[in-house]
Amino acid sequence: MFGKNNKQERIEPNFDGPTPKKRGGMRLDENDRTLPSQKPVKRVSKTAKPKSAARRSAKQAKSKKRSIFFRWPMRMAYWGLVLGLWCGIIVVGIVGYYAAQLPQSADWRIPQRPPNAKIVSVDGELIANRGQTGGASVGIDEMSPYIPMAVIAIEDHRFNYHFGFDPIGFSRAMVTNLRAKRMVQGGSTLTQQLAKNMFLKPERTIGRKVQELILAFWLETQYSKDEILELYLNRVYFGSGATGVDAAARRYFNKSARDVNLAEAATLAGLLKAPSRLSPAKNPKLAKERSQVVLAAMLRENFISGDEAKRAMSQDAKKAKRYWSGSEHYAADMVMKHVKDLVGEMHEDLIVDTTIDLSLQKVAENTIQKTIAKNGEKRNVSQGAAITMTPFGAIRAVVGGREYADSQFNRATEAKRQPGSAFKPFVYLAALEAGRTPMSVRQDLPVKIGKWTPMNYDRKFRGPVTLQTALAKSLNTIAAQLAMEVGPKDVVVAAHRLGISSKLEANASIALGTSEVSLEELTQAYASFANGGFAVEPYVIKRISTLNGKVLYERTSKDVKPIISPREVGMMNYMLKRVMTTGTGKSAELGERESAGKTGTTQNSRDAIFVGYTADYVTGVWYGNDDGSNTNKVTGGSLPAASWKAIMSEANKSLVYASLPGNYVPEQVASVGTGTLPKKALTGTARANVPAIIERGSVQNNQALPAQPVAPTSGRRTLSEIDGP
Repeated sequence: MFGKNNKQERIEPNFDGPTPKKRGGMRLDENDRTLPSQKPVKRVSKTAKPKSAARRSAKQAKSKKRSIFFRWPMRMAYWGLVLGLWCGIIVVGIVGYYAAQLPQSADWRIPQRPPNAKIVSVDGELIANRGQTGGASVGIDEMSPYIPMAVIAIEDHRFNYHFGFDPIGFSRAMVTNLRAKRMVQGGSTLTQQLAKNMFLKPERTIGRKVQELILAFWLETQYSKDEILELYLNRVYFGSGATGVDAAARRYFNKSARDVNLAEAATLAGLLKAPSRLSPAKNPKLAKERSQVVLAAMLRENFISGDEAKRAMSQDAKKAKRYWSGSEHYAADMVMKHVKDLVGEMHEDLIVDTTIDLSLQKVAENTIQKTIAKNGEKRNVSQGAAITMTPFGAIRAVVGGREYADSQFNRATEAKRQPGSAFKPFVYLAALEAGRTPMSVRQDLPVKIGKWTPMNYDRKFRGPVTLQTALAKSLNTIAAQLAMEVGPKDVVVAAHRLGISSKLEANASIALGTSEVSLEELTQAYASFANGGFAVEPYVIKRISTLNGKVLYERTSKDVKPIISPREVGMMNYMLKRVMTTGTGKSAELGERESAGKTGTTQNSRDAIFVGYTADYVTGVWYGNDDGSNTNKVTGGSLPAASWKAIMSEANKSLVYASLPGNYVPEQVASVGTGTLPKKALTGTARANVPAIIERGSVQNNQALPAQPVAPTSGRRTLSEIDGP
């Protein structure tokens, strides 16, 4: 076995590969050697790797790739969560800060809507609404259904689905604003807008926006969607002084919100974006374009059909008045001036019953407008005014100017102008009370009082005339003489007693109406002749009550006192009737119906006035210019008298005939004096019975004058039948 020839080699075990070739001797390879301190070193091929190691390397590489792929999203999610938490903390802090500045939620209440005064005529017809809103509150189920549909479609089409804040709408608005690089859309819901309008100031701040959002959430928890929409529509501003949908409907379309059609509803909803710029009163074209946008939105939301939208879009754009139109608003303004005096500050909606007769109001308005339209240019007249009342002061109509939309100044009640000869009845009344009669005679000749020489309008003189003729012909010389006989102070006293409240200058020229008064004062004073000599206090309010019927004020019959004796009432009515039949007021005569009145024309025809009356109505009419410029020879007996006749004919047409108070029978003989006018004019009541002394000419005492017709007394009604105090 171990022989020389059969000697076998010892084979060392090899775990790394095939058995090595035979080597010489017993020499060990360095790889076969081991050191006590080291493990055997394995020889690894530089080119070949074990399969297990390759697999491990691939897995490690793949795992590394996966960790890199997921590492950044996870990190982003983490830091996003951290950032979100901090943002949430900041938002909560901001909300808490601004919420703390609001009142305690337990004290949150819907602010009371500013009170409205519903002003109605003597027949219960609506004249106007007055108050901060300019209209009454209308329930969502009472108004035209097109209105809420139009507003929702254009302002907040997800109104019925959000909780007070619309994230989708807000995001869309912000994107739109960023693209446009300016504020194009607001993104606020109707609930947010309501919260802003009711509780907050109109500020563009983060704090206001946060508070608006808080209040919007609160509103959504406290009220139904219908209630929120109703509150919104009754409180949002629609431009031109109209707050609330009813005020806007009346402002722009002269109708209630109950009667608004589809096209009108679209116009109203379109106003909400820019009430001033899109107002049909200012720019009907823009208003029309915006309304078509609203109609398209309503069609998109399936609120209306295509045919309905097409019909509404085809309607022409009409320009609304710049302001409330109609002379009845002059009456409404008068009413509101007295409401506070009668019931104090308004704290709730009121109904004000007035004495205004809307049909007569329209007659007076049309008369003034047509007269100016026809004669204004050629007669140089730009304005007119009229006022009608009963003999005891109930105002039935008042027209303060040609067009309320152009000017809200009431020329019938607020303007003071010289009345001219329309003031003469007070001079004659003072003379009658001092003992004169309509048949007393005075000389119509040139008269000089101090440095003043009054002249008649026609520059003519008629010699001896009776007082009734002098008043009928409006002779200035006779009026001046009478004023000096009784004294200017007594004339002032007589005028004030009858209701003239303006300051009057007690001088000789007062006889020709040189002191300024209002048309209302003149009409009030003439009413005492119509009612038999009783004091008159004009009024326009009969009753003020709340919506639930509680009466806050009601005008009751008052004990009126006589201020003119029956003798003078009969004489004045006799003379003023003659003005209508034979004098300067002939163009105002009402035919068979008994009437009386007086013309008035100021110097250079600046103002022209006619005031007259029947047993049922008293009316005053004025024409002129606001700047006091001269008219083209307009007298009280021309345009004013013709307008007075038109108004009074309509006012009296359905009434039973009634004669004027008084049964004066003219005497057959009048006494006159002779002599010359002293240098010092007669003054004071002490000389009231001294015969008139004329500077030139005379009439013999007891000269017979033609008998005058007796004033008819048959058919006369009692005062209580005409109108109570």
